[in-house]
Amino acid sequence: MARHRGVYKPDHPEPYEVSRSQIQNFMNCPACFWMSRAKGIKFPGMPGFLLNTATDTLLKKDFDKYRELQQSHPFMERHGLGHLVPYKHEDFETWTKSLQLGLRTLHEPTNFLIGGGLDDVWHDPKTDEIFIVDYKSTAGRRNEDLTALQEISLVGPYKETYKRQMDMYQWIMRQNGFNVNKTGYFVYVNGDQHFEDGMLEEDIDKAYMKFDVQLISYEADDSWVNQAILDLKDCLLQNNCPEHAQSGFGPKGDKQCEQAQLFEGMKEHGLI
Repeated sequence: MARHRGVYKPDHPEPYEVSRSQIQNFMNCPACFWMSRAKGIKFPGMPGFLLNTATDTLLKKDFDKYRELQQSHPFMERHGLGHLVPYKHEDFETWTKSLQLGLRTLHEPTNFLIGGGLDDVWHDPKTDEIFIVDYKSTAGRRNEDLTALQEISLVGPYKETYKRQMDMYQWIMRQNGFNVNKTGYFVYVNGDQHFEDGMLEEDIDKAYMKFDVQLISYEADDSWVNQAILDLKDCLLQNNCPEHAQSGFGPKGDKQCEQAQLFEGMKEHGLI
């Protein structure tokens, strides 16, 4: 039986695949989500950030060394987490495959297959608790004294997406029967573009960029997830396009949906 993904078909017998990012898209703007998943309208997409993907890959290699040894990474020890080890589980590599919804659970009330791909999991062997870990990359500003890179926080409209991502992955792992600690961790690498002389090596064709690394803890809350999935299905079953979001966009989160004008033009021509 073919996978049920893309445009939602209510009569399709297979569970409909809904990724973590699609749930976020629905929460950002129900109208955009409805047009995409109920009507199959494709919007211009953002290109992938390959440098971010590269840093994720390298960080995973760092922790994979200690996953095999079942020892705490020195980075974890420096941050008071020497009691944790990178989780070694037979399904771990599958969980990291976002395009295949490697981390997934069936939401029976909607017959939706909810999933995504996580970056890492740390494990407390004594309590058997797991901690969801997400890798993030940026190149930040200098601090007010111009002496170091500005400390990263989880404050800001677009950082809410990161928090919901953590909430979602904790929820999925709990649905799969794991003992998940509410504390999640962001391993944040911050490219240093201010305090280094440059990046080119003088005698070989190589370049090196240095990063500050920060560990940010987050007390997750997955209480919203179940209702969001139910609301998402109600949205898909609507005959008419919902209203587009009036806020939540732009650096301060005070702008309306970026596709608002397009919506209005399509309505004027009877396309939605």
